[in-house]
Amino acid sequence: MRKCPVSLDAAFSGDYEAREADRLRQSKPSKPVIGIVGFGNFGQFLAERFVRHGHTVIATSRNPAYKDVADELGVRYIADGDDFCEMHPDIVVLCTSILSTEQVIANLPVQRLKRETLVIDVLSVKEFPKQLLLSKFPAEFDILCTHPMFGPESGKISWRNLAFVYEKVRIKDALRCDSFLSIFEEEGCRMVEMSCEEHDRYAASSQFITHTVGRMLGRLQLESSPINTKGYDSLLDLVNNTCQDSFELYYGLFMYNMNAPDELQRMEQAFHDVKNLLLNQLHHKYRTNLGFSSVNEGSPKVRTGGSIQGKDRKSTIAELERELARLKEEESREIAGSAT
Repeated sequence: MRKCPVSLDAAFSGDYEAREADRLRQSKPSKPVIGIVGFGNFGQFLAERFVRHGHTVIATSRNPAYKDVADELGVRYIADGDDFCEMHPDIVVLCTSILSTEQVIANLPVQRLKRETLVIDVLSVKEFPKQLLLSKFPAEFDILCTHPMFGPESGKISWRNLAFVYEKVRIKDALRCDSFLSIFEEEGCRMVEMSCEEHDRYAASSQFITHTVGRMLGRLQLESSPINTKGYDSLLDLVNNTCQDSFELYYGLFMYNMNAPDELQRMEQAFHDVKNLLLNQLHHKYRTNLGFSSVNEGSPKVRTGGSIQGKDRKSTIAELERELARLKEEESREIAGSAT
């Protein structure tokens, strides 16, 4: 069994990184230094607020082009992972994609971080990073799993009343943890403390379904019209919001939430149920219009004018019944296939 690395506090007191780390702390001693791993859109989005709240922020990422963005935000960008860790940030926030998180942690020189660093993830799934962080970081490290349930678009203007979900997985330094959480509290977020397991159960039946419906409707290439209802406008907004996110994110919501496959199957079953309601109603309507009574469907009603007579009527009924049987058989096969 692979053991967690042990933090060595690798930077010596006289080397450049140690001097820089000391300088950062002395410049703003009252606020923990926050290090961000992964400086894409979401990392930049959080960094701007961290700086606004008076924190010294450093960042690292694979893309060296982010240095200019970091400079504009007042963030110190450090391209090399070893140098980043030797700056000894008090808090490390992992702003990676769901699919890349494991590899990013594997490449991070954890042993160069100081002992008792607070490590935080911000992924949209929670059981997966919880177990990953517990297995990959030393026991001295604190762990906080979070999910800010908003992003650069929905939180562009304000974070007020937006949900921030978190679990204090392993916290020894409560003051430091509370200092980080206070950023979101002061921004007006709705703070929701719950276990990672409970989060994923809720997220599968809300967030994953929302993304799935949005992507399904996106496939229909819906367009606005002069007679849009408010409901239809809401659907167009849903398509726009979900399809702006990468497919990688959507796949991560499915792959790394153990509850998502069950929700997908429930959605598929619900679609078939609704389709059958329509087809069964259509079948009944056809039989009524073709002259069969609801009491004795084998005996034709007496009708005048325009009704289908004789063999034409019987062949139409037979054709409709064959089609209905075919659809039901196809549905059974699909359900059986998805269950396996």
